[in-house]
Amino acid sequence: MKKTPEIQDDPYKVPNLEKGLKILEVLVESQEGLTLQDIRAQVEVSQTTAYRILHTLIRMNYVYYIDHSKRYMISSKMLSLGFKTLHERNLHEIVLPYLKDIRDEVKETVCFGVMSTDKVMFLEQALGSHPFCFVLTPGKLINLHCSAPGKAILAAMPDNMRDFYIQKIDFIKYNERTITDTASYLSELDNVQKSGYALDQEEEMTGIMCIGSAILDHTGIPCGSIWLVGPKDRLDNDTIRKDAEIIKNVCLKISQELGYTK
Repeated sequence: MKKTPEIQDDPYKVPNLEKGLKILEVLVESQEGLTLQDIRAQVEVSQTTAYRILHTLIRMNYVYYIDHSKRYMISSKMLSLGFKTLHERNLHEIVLPYLKDIRDEVKETVCFGVMSTDKVMFLEQALGSHPFCFVLTPGKLINLHCSAPGKAILAAMPDNMRDFYIQKIDFIKYNERTITDTASYLSELDNVQKSGYALDQEEEMTGIMCIGSAILDHTGIPCGSIWLVGPKDRLDNDTIRKDAEIIKNVCLKISQELGYTK
Protein backbone atom coordinates (compact mmCIF):
# COMPACT_ATOMS: atom_id res chain seq x y z
CA MET A 1 0.00 0.00 0.00
CA LYS A 2 1.30 3.43 -0.90
CA LYS A 3 1.86 5.57 2.17
CA THR A 4 0.16 8.98 2.29
CA PRO A 5 2.79 11.55 3.30
CA GLU A 6 2.24 13.00 6.75
CA ILE A 7 2.13 16.76 7.03
CA GLN A 8 5.35 16.75 9.03
CA ASP A 9 7.08 15.17 6.02
CA ASP A 10 6.07 18.06 3.77
CA PRO A 11 9.35 19.62 2.55
CA TYR A 12 7.60 22.96 1.98
CA LYS A 13 6.24 23.24 5.49
CA VAL A 14 7.20 26.41 7.42
CA PRO A 15 6.61 25.51 11.10
CA ASN A 16 6.78 29.02 12.58
CA LEU A 17 4.45 30.38 9.92
CA GLU A 18 1.93 27.68 10.81
CA LYS A 19 2.29 28.53 14.49
CA GLY A 20 1.83 32.24 13.74
CA LEU A 21 -1.35 31.57 11.78
CA LYS A 22 -2.66 29.35 14.57
CA ILE A 23 -1.99 32.14 17.07
CA LEU A 24 -3.98 34.54 14.90
CA GLU A 25 -6.81 32.01 14.67
CA VAL A 26 -7.14 31.65 18.45
CA LEU A 27 -6.91 35.43 18.94
CA VAL A 28 -9.68 36.02 16.41
CA GLU A 29 -11.95 33.75 18.46
CA SER A 30 -11.35 35.69 21.70
CA GLN A 31 -13.16 38.98 22.21
CA GLU A 32 -11.38 39.62 25.53
CA GLY A 33 -7.89 38.75 24.29
CA LEU A 34 -5.52 36.05 25.53
CA THR A 35 -2.51 35.97 27.83
CA LEU A 36 0.78 34.44 26.72
CA GLN A 37 -0.01 31.34 28.79
CA ASP A 38 -3.47 31.05 27.21
CA ILE A 39 -1.91 31.16 23.76
CA ARG A 40 0.75 28.59 24.67
CA ALA A 41 -1.90 26.21 25.93
CA GLN A 42 -4.14 26.53 22.89
CA VAL A 43 -1.45 26.48 20.22
CA GLU A 44 0.98 24.12 22.00
CA VAL A 45 4.01 26.27 21.36
CA SER A 46 6.99 27.12 23.54
CA GLN A 47 6.99 30.40 25.44
CA THR A 48 10.03 31.70 23.56
CA THR A 49 8.52 30.91 20.15
CA ALA A 50 5.13 32.34 21.11
CA TYR A 51 6.71 35.53 22.39
CA ARG A 52 8.80 35.98 19.24
CA ILE A 53 5.81 35.43 16.97
CA LEU A 54 3.64 37.80 19.00
CA HIS A 55 6.38 40.44 19.03
CA THR A 56 6.56 40.23 15.23
CA LEU A 57 2.77 40.48 14.89
CA ILE A 58 2.73 43.52 17.20
CA ARG A 59 5.53 45.18 15.23
CA MET A 60 3.52 44.67 12.04
CA ASN A 61 0.33 45.99 13.73
CA TYR A 62 -1.66 42.75 13.40
CA VAL A 63 -1.81 42.27 17.17
CA TYR A 64 -1.63 44.65 20.12
CA TYR A 65 -0.81 44.14 23.79
CA ILE A 66 -2.84 45.50 26.71
CA ASP A 67 -0.46 46.28 29.56
CA HIS A 68 -2.90 46.28 32.47
CA SER A 69 -4.50 42.92 31.58
CA LYS A 70 -1.39 41.29 30.08
CA ARG A 71 -3.49 40.17 27.13
CA TYR A 72 -2.92 40.11 23.40
CA MET A 73 -5.70 41.09 21.02
CA ILE A 74 -6.20 41.07 17.28
CA SER A 75 -5.96 44.55 15.76
CA SER A 76 -8.20 46.21 13.21
CA LYS A 77 -5.43 45.78 10.63
CA MET A 78 -6.01 42.03 10.81
CA LEU A 79 -9.75 42.56 10.83
CA SER A 80 -9.45 44.86 7.83
CA LEU A 81 -7.74 42.12 5.84
CA GLY A 82 -10.67 39.84 6.40
CA PHE A 83 -13.02 42.71 5.70
CA LYS A 84 -11.33 43.48 2.39
CA THR A 85 -11.17 39.88 1.23
CA LEU A 86 -14.53 38.64 2.43
CA HIS A 87 -16.86 41.48 3.31
CA GLU A 88 -15.80 44.70 1.64
CA ARG A 89 -17.66 44.01 -1.58
CA ASN A 90 -20.75 42.83 0.24
CA LEU A 91 -20.62 45.75 2.66
CA HIS A 92 -20.16 48.17 -0.22
CA GLU A 93 -23.15 46.65 -1.96
CA ILE A 94 -25.22 47.07 1.18
CA VAL A 95 -24.00 50.55 2.07
CA LEU A 96 -23.96 52.33 -1.28
CA PRO A 97 -27.74 52.59 -1.88
CA TYR A 98 -28.19 53.73 1.71
CA LEU A 99 -25.67 56.53 1.17
CA LYS A 100 -27.77 57.79 -1.70
CA ASP A 101 -30.97 57.49 0.32
CA ILE A 102 -29.47 59.49 3.19
CA ARG A 103 -28.12 62.08 0.76
CA ASP A 104 -31.60 62.51 -0.76
CA GLU A 105 -32.96 63.27 2.72
CA VAL A 106 -30.20 65.44 4.18
CA LYS A 107 -28.98 67.02 0.89
CA GLU A 108 -25.37 67.02 2.13
CA THR A 109 -22.47 64.79 1.03
CA VAL A 110 -22.71 61.42 2.81
CA CYS A 111 -19.57 59.31 3.34
CA PHE A 112 -18.60 55.78 4.28
CA GLY A 113 -15.28 54.60 5.74
CA VAL A 114 -13.60 51.88 7.81
CA MET A 115 -10.79 51.72 10.34
CA SER A 116 -7.27 51.58 8.97
CA THR A 117 -4.21 51.01 11.18
CA ASP A 118 -4.75 54.09 13.34
CA LYS A 119 -7.15 56.30 11.37
CA VAL A 120 -10.42 56.05 9.49
CA MET A 121 -10.04 55.37 5.77
CA PHE A 122 -12.64 57.07 3.56
CA LEU A 123 -13.97 54.70 0.89
CA GLU A 124 -17.22 55.91 -0.68
CA GLN A 125 -19.52 58.94 -0.91
CA ALA A 126 -22.82 60.18 -2.28
CA LEU A 127 -22.33 63.80 -3.29
CA GLY A 128 -24.62 66.43 -1.80
CA SER A 129 -27.33 68.00 -3.93
CA HIS A 130 -26.54 71.61 -2.97
CA PRO A 131 -24.71 73.78 -5.53
CA PHE A 132 -21.78 73.77 -3.09
CA CYS A 133 -20.91 70.37 -1.57
CA PHE A 134 -17.85 68.54 -0.29
CA VAL A 135 -15.90 65.96 -2.30
CA LEU A 136 -13.37 63.58 -0.71
CA THR A 137 -10.74 61.41 -2.38
CA PRO A 138 -11.11 57.62 -1.79
CA GLY A 139 -8.33 56.37 0.45
CA LYS A 140 -8.09 59.61 2.42
CA LEU A 141 -7.12 58.96 6.06
CA ILE A 142 -9.13 60.79 8.72
CA ASN A 143 -7.97 61.56 12.26
CA LEU A 144 -9.77 59.84 15.13
CA HIS A 145 -9.80 62.66 17.68
CA CYS A 146 -11.40 65.39 15.59
CA SER A 147 -13.75 63.52 13.24
CA ALA A 148 -17.29 62.22 13.52
CA PRO A 149 -16.46 58.75 12.07
CA GLY A 150 -13.41 58.41 14.32
CA LYS A 151 -15.41 59.20 17.45
CA ALA A 152 -18.34 57.02 16.35
CA ILE A 153 -16.15 53.96 15.71
CA LEU A 154 -14.08 54.29 18.89
CA ALA A 155 -17.17 54.85 21.04
CA ALA A 156 -18.59 51.56 19.75
CA MET A 157 -15.43 49.55 20.43
CA PRO A 158 -14.83 47.32 23.47
CA ASP A 159 -12.90 49.27 26.10
CA ASN A 160 -9.58 47.50 25.65
CA MET A 161 -9.63 47.93 21.87
CA ARG A 162 -10.66 51.58 22.25
CA ASP A 163 -7.87 52.23 24.75
CA PHE A 164 -5.31 50.80 22.34
CA TYR A 165 -6.30 53.27 19.61
CA ILE A 166 -6.48 56.21 22.00
CA GLN A 167 -2.86 55.55 23.01
CA LYS A 168 -1.87 56.06 19.36
CA ILE A 169 -3.62 59.43 18.93
CA ASP A 170 -1.33 62.46 18.66
CA PHE A 171 -4.14 64.91 19.52
CA ILE A 172 -2.91 67.46 17.00
CA LYS A 173 -4.50 70.85 17.65
CA TYR A 174 -6.09 72.40 14.56
CA ASN A 175 -8.01 75.20 16.29
CA GLU A 176 -9.60 76.15 19.62
CA ARG A 177 -12.35 73.54 19.19
CA THR A 178 -10.02 70.57 18.74
CA ILE A 179 -9.95 68.00 21.57
CA THR A 180 -6.33 67.79 22.69
CA ASP A 181 -6.23 65.41 25.69
CA THR A 182 -7.30 61.89 26.56
CA ALA A 183 -9.64 62.80 29.43
CA SER A 184 -11.68 65.18 27.28
CA TYR A 185 -11.76 62.65 24.46
CA LEU A 186 -13.04 59.88 26.74
CA SER A 187 -15.75 62.23 27.98
CA GLU A 188 -16.68 62.94 24.35
CA LEU A 189 -16.87 59.20 23.61
CA ASP A 190 -19.19 58.75 26.59
CA ASN A 191 -21.53 61.32 25.06
CA VAL A 192 -21.36 59.52 21.72
CA GLN A 193 -22.29 56.22 23.39
CA LYS A 194 -25.30 57.84 25.03
CA SER A 195 -26.56 59.66 21.94
CA GLY A 196 -25.63 57.06 19.33
CA TYR A 197 -23.98 59.59 17.06
CA ALA A 198 -20.81 61.69 16.92
CA LEU A 199 -20.13 65.25 15.85
CA ASP A 200 -17.20 67.11 14.38
CA GLN A 201 -18.00 70.68 15.38
CA GLU A 202 -15.44 72.50 13.25
CA GLU A 203 -12.71 70.66 15.17
CA GLU A 204 -10.34 70.33 12.22
CA MET A 205 -11.60 72.75 9.59
CA THR A 206 -13.35 75.97 10.56
CA GLY A 207 -16.84 76.21 9.11
CA ILE A 208 -17.17 72.46 8.38
CA MET A 209 -19.23 70.08 10.50
CA CYS A 210 -19.86 66.32 10.36
CA ILE A 211 -22.42 63.95 11.88
CA GLY A 212 -21.65 60.23 12.03
CA SER A 213 -22.62 56.88 13.48
CA ALA A 214 -20.99 53.43 13.52
CA ILE A 215 -21.88 50.26 11.64
CA LEU A 216 -21.49 47.09 13.72
CA ASP A 217 -20.78 43.57 12.50
CA HIS A 218 -22.43 40.39 13.78
CA THR A 219 -20.14 40.36 16.86
CA GLY A 220 -20.99 43.96 17.80
CA ILE A 221 -17.56 45.27 16.73
CA PRO A 222 -17.63 48.45 14.61
CA CYS A 223 -16.71 47.69 11.00
CA GLY A 224 -17.28 51.15 9.56
CA SER A 225 -19.05 54.47 9.83
CA ILE A 226 -21.43 56.61 7.82
CA TRP A 227 -21.28 60.37 8.22
CA LEU A 228 -22.38 63.53 6.49
CA VAL A 229 -20.26 66.60 5.94
CA GLY A 230 -21.56 70.11 5.40
CA PRO A 231 -21.02 73.78 6.17
CA LYS A 232 -21.88 75.09 9.62
CA ASP A 233 -24.38 77.57 8.14
CA ARG A 234 -26.59 74.71 6.90
CA LEU A 235 -26.34 72.58 10.05
CA ASP A 236 -28.17 74.28 12.89
CA ASN A 237 -29.14 72.39 16.06
CA ASP A 238 -32.52 71.22 14.77
CA THR A 239 -30.98 70.00 11.52
CA ILE A 240 -28.23 68.18 13.40
CA ARG A 241 -30.74 66.32 15.58
CA LYS A 242 -32.90 65.38 12.59
CA ASP A 243 -30.01 64.27 10.38
CA ALA A 244 -28.35 62.38 13.25
CA GLU A 245 -31.47 60.26 13.72
CA ILE A 246 -31.54 59.46 10.01
CA ILE A 247 -27.91 58.32 10.03
CA LYS A 248 -28.31 56.37 13.30
CA ASN A 249 -31.31 54.47 11.98
CA VAL A 250 -29.59 53.60 8.71
CA CYS A 251 -26.43 52.41 10.48
CA LEU A 252 -28.53 50.22 12.76
CA LYS A 253 -30.38 48.78 9.77
CA ILE A 254 -27.10 47.98 7.98
CA SER A 255 -25.70 46.47 11.19
CA GLN A 256 -28.74 44.22 11.44
CA GLU A 257 -28.24 43.12 7.83
CA LEU A 258 -24.71 42.14 8.84
CA GLY A 259 -26.12 39.98 11.65
CA TYR A 260 -25.87 42.40 14.57
CA THR A 261 -28.44 42.12 17.36
CA LYS A 262 -28.58 44.32 20.42
